[in-house]
Amino acid sequence: MSKEIYFFDSYAIIETISGNKNYKKYENSIILTTKLNLFEVYYIFLRNLGEKEASFFLDEYYKFIISFNKKTIEKAAKFKLQNKKRKLSMTDCIGYILSKEWRIKFLTGDKEFENMDNVEFAK
Repeated sequence: MSKEIYFFDSYAIIETISGNKNYKKYENSIILTTKLNLFEVYYIFLRNLGEKEASFFLDEYYKFIISFNKKTIEKAAKFKLQNKKRKLSMTDCIGYILSKEWRIKFLTGDKEFENMDNVEFAK
């Protein structure tokens, strides 16, 4: 049986680590994310849990990083502009476009992405 692959946004990573029961079914998934998402996760954990815990999770999730190129930046900026009323973050726009480029679902609990195409929404 093959594992599902998802792009985990910062929200999804934090909820998975925090043990949110709605993310339980994604625990055995293959995770892809970006350095930008890990920056957000590290910052939140550093602020709330301290450096030791933040560094632990940064080390654990660093292996799931994928890169993006100039074309991804262009598409993400256009996507952000097209959806400016949604107030999407730059990081989420890049992640969403990457998920489409990789042909995988964008996993999030961010209400701004609810009911959007190519989104696996879990709160």
